[in-house]
Amino acid sequence: MNTILYITNQICGSGGLERVLSIKASYLADHYNYDVHILTLNQGEMPLFYDFSDKLTYHDISVQGNPINYIRAYRKNINKVVDHVKPDIISVCDDGLKAFFLPLVIKRSCPKVYERHVSKNIENQSETIGAVKKIALKVKYALMNYLAKKYSRFIVLTKGNLKDWELNNIQVISNPLSFYPKETTLSTLQNKKVLAVGKQCYQKGYDRLLKSWKNVHASYPDWQLEIYGKIEPSQRLDQLSDELGIGESVSFFPPTKTIENQYQNASIYVMSSRYEGFGMVLIEAMAYGVPCISFDCPFGPSDIISDQENGFLVANSDTDAFTNAISTLIDDNELRSKMGANARQSIEKYLPEKIAKEWDDLFKSLISKAST
Repeated sequence: MNTILYITNQICGSGGLERVLSIKASYLADHYNYDVHILTLNQGEMPLFYDFSDKLTYHDISVQGNPINYIRAYRKNINKVVDHVKPDIISVCDDGLKAFFLPLVIKRSCPKVYERHVSKNIENQSETIGAVKKIALKVKYALMNYLAKKYSRFIVLTKGNLKDWELNNIQVISNPLSFYPKETTLSTLQNKKVLAVGKQCYQKGYDRLLKSWKNVHASYPDWQLEIYGKIEPSQRLDQLSDELGIGESVSFFPPTKTIENQYQNASIYVMSSRYEGFGMVLIEAMAYGVPCISFDCPFGPSDIISDQENGFLVANSDTDAFTNAISTLIDDNELRSKMGANARQSIEKYLPEKIAKEWDDLFKSLISKAST
């Protein structure tokens, strides 16, 4: 039995990384007989949002204090867990800068894999970037690229994300589907409901979505837009909805463990992100036969959506085209049904058993190579 140690920040949240790790780690433990351990940081006794396999073992380290004490404790405690677990392979799921240093921090000699779940664009939190910030980002990216070479393999989620890095050890392994429902439980695509899922932040571009929805609402006042995700008052989305005169047709909801019910009740899924690491919500909606509309942002949607076949891929920031795409699917029931059926079929390649096999092949290859 091979032992895997996943190192991440926390797995108690409702984000995509946590969902993916719950699926992937559980599948490897349940179906491939891996001894799977997960190491978290400052999680304490926080309950898990998603369901993980009972076969997993958890470790949590507490790290606090000023930067010097933090770094010392981080290094000491991680190595303490590594020495205890004695993993055959370590996989790092942490999009922060500190994760890039782990091959230098961890003393144990074993293959180490880095899983990158976001685009480099995550550093951009506004429309404009000042000269000083540009220089700082250039230095940071150069450091990240240098340290990424220290890993045995560097994993990104899409072909587009390959453009972010100048590496020879890079490989694409996409996220697995969270679920693939039976034909009898798919969306009927008859409810007058458009759905979006994701936390409220600059990245998700809900301000762009609401501006597009204003024009949709003017033509189709009986349709509703529902947005599920962590609510952030500083984004002022409620106020923006009221200012645009669409408050009565837009509803905001916190994260839910039963998001499947919302996909099942939706007729159209929309993703207005400025950038993505993958676009997990797209394949989840498509699993329920719901056609998707997304901006062609970097990166992810272009790997998942074939424009005008299983959804619409709209030029990034073109809110008028986004409006038109929504209106087209509202108007044409037959097109909705056709695209929905194509969508469900097209995402079978993301089934957990197929993605888990890619990970199993990678892990076994790296472990075998390390033992020779």
